[in-house]
Amino acid sequence: MRLSDFPHIRELHLFKSMREDNFATLSQAAYLQTFPEQVQLITEGDRADFLFVVIEGCVELFATANGREATLAMVHPIGTFILAAVLKDAVNLMSARTTKKSRVLMIPAQDIRTAFETDEGFARALVVELADCYRSTIKEHKNLKLRTAVERLANRLLKYHADQGAHGRISLPHDKRTLAALLGMTPENLSRAFATLRQFGVHVDGATIELTDIKGLTGLAKPTPLIDDRTT
Repeated sequence: MRLSDFPHIRELHLFKSMREDNFATLSQAAYLQTFPEQVQLITEGDRADFLFVVIEGCVELFATANGREATLAMVHPIGTFILAAVLKDAVNLMSARTTKKSRVLMIPAQDIRTAFETDEGFARALVVELADCYRSTIKEHKNLKLRTAVERLANRLLKYHADQGAHGRISLPHDKRTLAALLGMTPENLSRAFATLRQFGVHVDGATIELTDIKGLTGLAKPTPLIDDRTT
């Protein structure tokens, strides 16, 4: 599937300010592909050949070292990954795999670099995208450094609760192994954190969680827009 077959992609923030001739060039080189669950898209240490944009589904970014593996982030629509590696013509610092059936836009790295050098509107959009990624990384770093494991879990549950309509019940969007990795915990530590949160109205039934004391949970979590608000 070619990019030109999906004209609505022209409205994505990355491409809105792009010159028509440059967008036409990208359209010739880029394409959309649908991947099944658990397909590895990139491997850390390999050269960044494409910029990836998640259009549908979800992609897990992860890394390994010394026999250990850690989930670094989950990329949902509409999100990009390895933009910095593409612009620097560098190797990937992480790997990526789909967590569900996903549609991903793949744009050759050299075409991105050429457009960045020649298209002022596109360059501004890429800089904003990089700035958003940087700020998200700082927030996650603060979350890991400044909060206990229980506080990190409490804030994540409150975020899921808000995202899912704030009805007092949530469904975990990932399995507990992935959730633990995202929060910088082992699965055993996650289980203990859930046990601690029972006194704050958190009741777990598999992937379904009932929250019966939002005020108490919020008092424990102490969310702040400087960590938890996606818009800051």
